[in-house]
Amino acid sequence: MADLHGRSVVVTGGARGIGAAVARTLVKEGAGVVIADLLAREGRETAEALGPQAVFRHLDVTDEHEWRRVLDDAEAVFGPLAVLVNNAGIVDFGGVESESPAQFRHVLNVNLVGAWLGMHLAAPRLRAAGDGVIVNVSSTAGLIGYSGISGYVASKWGLRGLTKAAALELGAAGVRVCSVHPGPIRTPMTADMDPGIAAGQPLPRFGEPEEVAAMVGFVVTEATFSTGSEFVLDGGATAGAALVVPS
Repeated sequence: MADLHGRSVVVTGGARGIGAAVARTLVKEGAGVVIADLLAREGRETAEALGPQAVFRHLDVTDEHEWRRVLDDAEAVFGPLAVLVNNAGIVDFGGVESESPAQFRHVLNVNLVGAWLGMHLAAPRLRAAGDGVIVNVSSTAGLIGYSGISGYVASKWGLRGLTKAAALELGAAGVRVCSVHPGPIRTPMTADMDPGIAAGQPLPRFGEPEEVAAMVGFVVTEATFSTGSEFVLDGGATAGAALVVPS
């Protein structure tokens, strides 16, 4: 898919951070972008800054009715759906013993069930269009384990698996489904995190939202023979343990 002109894109969690950067990138590619988020003020400000090719719509990703309304609006305003970027996500700190069942379910409902709802409702529209791309923003927590965020890890591994299942189901219809796996990225959600957690990476820094957005743009417009694939942006953190070679 190289031409997004006359087509609509929905970016969840699009009001700020990675989602806003993705929206900016896909507007530059010619798409009409619906910034779907719970954050109304930030969402409207982001849409206004992008001009007539972007609008804000309120979306609770756990609400099927709101999903239907957002997808209907996207196609009514900008044309047939071309891309869904499932970026909305939350993290709740708690391990297997300390996280409550309610907390665990809430994280899964937003990060995994919410993405599934979007895919479930977007897939028939993409089939009807004869092509399209779904990009699921997972995490390095969908590739390796982390302690203290059990619900988040479970949700991101689940999203990685869901991506592969959907890729198998939708490929014959011309619809590609891929996952993107950022490491620590400088966003409002990570503002309170110790920057030292990136010190052991081969690239010892946090990534920027624009770097993730560039990867999403690549997946959408250039990676036309990729589906069910994982695209990793983590400063090398998952490359393996560093080896100290004696001199």
